[in-house]
Amino acid sequence: MTTTGETMDSQYDAVVFDLGGVVVDWNPRHLYRKLIDDPERMEWFLTEVCPGSWNAEQDRGRPFADAVREAVGRHPDHRELIEVYWSRWPEMLDGLVPGTSEILADVRRAGTAMYAITNWSAETYPLAVDRYPVLKLFEDIVVSGEIKMIKPDPEIYLHALDRFGLSAERALFVDDSPANVEGAAAVGMGALLFTDAAALRSELERYGLL
Repeated sequence: MTTTGETMDSQYDAVVFDLGGVVVDWNPRHLYRKLIDDPERMEWFLTEVCPGSWNAEQDRGRPFADAVREAVGRHPDHRELIEVYWSRWPEMLDGLVPGTSEILADVRRAGTAMYAITNWSAETYPLAVDRYPVLKLFEDIVVSGEIKMIKPDPEIYLHALDRFGLSAERALFVDDSPANVEGAAAVGMGALLFTDAAALRSELERYGLL
């Protein structure tokens, strides 16, 4: 039995990270707070007009031009606010999640294999890579929009494991979404729910991964 603070021999060969919410602070609210003064109206817009399920289709591979056309068809009176979801998308990025980039550097320095699986549009992902060089620390990254699969569907984890050359039981997955963590666990991966960098560092140290 391992007690808190005690380092165990690692059962894992690699850490597989999520990106948005773990490494990169992406949130449409960073943009829409500038455009919609009323917080309740902003939340309504991001729940009813451009909800997470709508954005997930871009993560699955739908072009933004098609997404904007579909949303405008549902809410023509909100055309301008819908169009900036694409035209001003970079304003949804607000830097790196505090502390995580240091963890990535330490994991890399420790010699632990490091990969990522991200739900991200193939059209916008390159913008993030250009802005945040830390994303180049990973040995490989599976981008959902490029392969037209998204978390938490089991297919994306299985695809990534095969591409990375990893066995599920030897890979530790880290994500801030409970559903995505459960999806990884369902295919046999180790799975950690990300809350903050300090807690993640503690867990990785406990597993001897950094």
